[in-house]
Amino acid sequence: MPTLKYGGIIEQMELKDKVYQLTTYNAIAAEGMERFERAKYAINENDDPDALILRSKDLHDITFNDSLKAIARAGAGTNNIPIQRATEAGIVVFNTPGANANAVKELVLANLLLSVRPILQGHEWIQNYKFGPDDDVEAIVEANKKQFAGNELEGKKLGIIGLGAIGAMIANDAYRLGIEVYGYDPYVSVDTAWSISRRVNRVMELDDLLKICDFITVHVPLMDSTRGMIGERELAMMKEDVQLYNFARGPIVDKEAVLKAVNDNRIGGYTTDFADADLLHHEKIRVLPHLGASTEEAEINCARMAAGNLKRFLQTGDIVNSVNFPSVQMSFNSPVRITIINRNIPNMIGKISTFVAEQGMNIANMVNRGRGDFAYTLVDLEELDHEKVERLVAKLEEIPDIVRVRAIEHPGQFFEEV
Repeated sequence: MPTLKYGGIIEQMELKDKVYQLTTYNAIAAEGMERFERAKYAINENDDPDALILRSKDLHDITFNDSLKAIARAGAGTNNIPIQRATEAGIVVFNTPGANANAVKELVLANLLLSVRPILQGHEWIQNYKFGPDDDVEAIVEANKKQFAGNELEGKKLGIIGLGAIGAMIANDAYRLGIEVYGYDPYVSVDTAWSISRRVNRVMELDDLLKICDFITVHVPLMDSTRGMIGERELAMMKEDVQLYNFARGPIVDKEAVLKAVNDNRIGGYTTDFADADLLHHEKIRVLPHLGASTEEAEINCARMAAGNLKRFLQTGDIVNSVNFPSVQMSFNSPVRITIINRNIPNMIGKISTFVAEQGMNIANMVNRGRGDFAYTLVDLEELDHEKVERLVAKLEEIPDIVRVRAIEHPGQFFEEV
């Protein structure tokens, strides 16, 4: 089997019988891991993996091995992964957007109901009431139930900040409960826009949503631009009885600001799925133990999607659901595919094409996409001579702005849909 030298690394050309090394962190649902055929994948068998698959494991202090090509997160959030360091090393990071959306949606809807109906308080009262042996339990309960009278969701206004997979599902289901739904997302995708009911009111300015809604739920990723996006100014604009929900990431809501707001009776309450000692034991704050995606179905869906992302990338070079590189897919119908990660600079495609031509090879198909400072290219070659492919990869590695090159032999059959 020929070896290819690039990026300072000696790698074997990825022939169709190559066995890929995977390392898992956390417990990944068996339904996902079963997608890795044992003839093609070795799981946790050495310390030099081609790919990692994980859930919540923090990778910031972990040194990446030279052979590492991909990291798959079985979940949507990737703040436990050093994205920039992985990108600079040419490591593709995947997540599973939408795989756990239904689980989070159901939890948000449940908390909407808990906010207007004191169900938990009523349960706690009746469990702790000291009934005597001769008491008429039914009569006592009927006489005391008025203290647990609540309100209804119908006719109230719900504001959703972030109309991604989760926000869109909440929007569509909330209006069916009779709620007037308002959504804010300046970056909503075309696909999401098509999926959202026309009954959902799109708000162009966040301030407008904050002023009118009885309930506000946040569903945006944690980035520098969203850290603390709900702070003292935003809280001051909300209704005094508003209920605020954070099932996205803790730091999106300014902790000190929300504590001040509930203590000063400036908002009705705050619910968060992210435990923080400073938020515990407050009558207006409900803290949950990160239950958003904690359903059996969500864990299975995430594991399956993460496995599919990895398999497609490792065996064909296609990128789907990456957080640091563009989505690039191309039918694999030629004997060999070259994949190239490079800095996104002018004339790179010209250089690659020139190098291929100089080696006397014909390009059967080619696609290139850029994302920020980096780009990704697939080049399919009508070439059966592995030694010529080896020489081409060596030449491509000489281009200073190329970060990583792979040579993949056609897997021998059309790749399964994942």
